[in-house]
Amino acid sequence: MKHLIIYAHPVQDSFNHRICQTVQQTLEKSGHTVVVRDLYGLNFDPVLSEQEMADCYAGEAPKEDVLKEQQYILDADSLIFIYPIWWAGMPAILKGYIDRVFSYGFAYAYNEDGQLIRMLTDKHSLIINTHGSSAAHYDQIGMTDGLRVTAGAGILEFVGTQPVGHLLFGDMDDAAEDQKEQIIEQIKTELSAMFATDDSAP
Repeated sequence: MKHLIIYAHPVQDSFNHRICQTVQQTLEKSGHTVVVRDLYGLNFDPVLSEQEMADCYAGEAPKEDVLKEQQYILDADSLIFIYPIWWAGMPAILKGYIDRVFSYGFAYAYNEDGQLIRMLTDKHSLIINTHGSSAAHYDQIGMTDGLRVTAGAGILEFVGTQPVGHLLFGDMDDAAEDQKEQIIEQIKTELSAMFATDDSAP
């Protein structure tokens, strides 16, 4: 399989970066192809302008940076999003990526009867998140379920991808190294269950 990792964290030695490396290395060892798009590293422009939105609905070709990201998505069998939860959601740079790249006519459309056309139905999707609050607190206030609904059903299922998982890891602000190592091992195990060895690899 061909996997596209869409990664959003500005700190190079962050735990999210370690997760990203783990996912890439684990999949590659199983014979998969992996491409990583580090949004902060790319200095991706997250701002959807008025003109860009108008061009999109008029059927005009997207800007070059958007077209490039859309091609990465088209080439992939699975989309893997790795990012921290900030202010109850994804980092702004990733939200802007969704706004600009998952555009009308590319990721979704409507037919003449107003029915939704999901355009990324041939993709699997996986989300991996970290957050500072405790997992128990997030569960209690409904945040865990809310995050799964907004990012999963609200974005990835809306455009037709087939979710294989949404992993949320809390208590990260004070996490000890052994806790982080347990998370890394869990991610490796989960990946093995979600994506079997790619027998098509040369």
